[in-house]
Amino acid sequence: MAVRTQGTPCWVDAQLPDLEAGKRFYGELFGWRFDPDRDEALLGGRRVAGLLPKRDGRMPTTWTVYLATEDAGTVAARVKASGGRMVMDPYPVGPFGVLALAADPGGAVFGLRQAGDDDGFEVTGEPGAFCWMEVYTREPEAVDTFYASVFGWLGRQADPAAEGRSSGFDYRVWSPPGSRPGDDTAFGGRAVISDDFPAEMPGHVLVYFAVRDCDETCATAVRLGGRVATDPFDTPHGRIAVLHDNQGARFAVLAEPRAQDGPAGPAAPGASAAPAEPGRATAEPAEPGRAAEPAGSAGPGHESGGTDGTRGADGTGGADEPRHPAPEL
Repeated sequence: MAVRTQGTPCWVDAQLPDLEAGKRFYGELFGWRFDPDRDEALLGGRRVAGLLPKRDGRMPTTWTVYLATEDAGTVAARVKASGGRMVMDPYPVGPFGVLALAADPGGAVFGLRQAGDDDGFEVTGEPGAFCWMEVYTREPEAVDTFYASVFGWLGRQADPAAEGRSSGFDYRVWSPPGSRPGDDTAFGGRAVISDDFPAEMPGHVLVYFAVRDCDETCATAVRLGGRVATDPFDTPHGRIAVLHDNQGARFAVLAEPRAQDGPAGPAAPGASAAPAEPGRATAEPAEPGRAAEPAGSAGPGHESGGTDGTRGADGTGGADEPRHPAPEL
């Protein structure tokens, strides 16, 4: 069993109202196959994510990221001591080890996973696999301190000039404890929910999956009944879009720049997302995924906004979502 760096992403899952419909959607979108005996998706025979049946219809349909820990009980105590809260205290889940659900001071929900017989991801960073996480918050200072205290995350501020953004742009890139902070070690980032976002939007986590072709993935998602929340756009780190699956779960996709493409276009990656849904939560903030951003408003560090709308199989529209840079993976 691989040794996981404490506090780093080790698993993602989504609870879906119609599990079989979800398997058809992600199976064609990412090339996933499914273990008949476990709620797990496989990419080339390797564990890549979990798809679970939603047992409480009141819960939002979203993706959750789980962070590795050797002792979920100890981390749960640190969460509470550092200004967060436990949504669900640690509980054993057979061969999957011990799971828990927590929220940071800004309300973003994430999971804890103490390894059991298996250790979560068997593949990341490849097309069809998890590649990045982002925490959105209205309380950046409290949230930065929280993750540093609980997990020892090391952060650095993204350079606005390097990202092609205004001087007030605020995005923090996170690396695991014991590493040298930088693009080579980064696994996630923190973006600010500014006043330009809907007031009801809570803190949340956005999960990214790697893909070979961002535009083709968006077209496939729409054909399968999903929706495009943020149209594909170029960044120094690749081409990014934000999607809803055929049941409303929101996630982002990233196609890294190809060597033959030359330098990528101006930085304008990322997007607002619905809050992360815990894998087995009993309480969770309302999903903000349906809340429209005011027309023409700017996202974090933005100079301008847009209203090109949400595209979907049903042809419905909505306001464009704010964008921010996703550091290089």
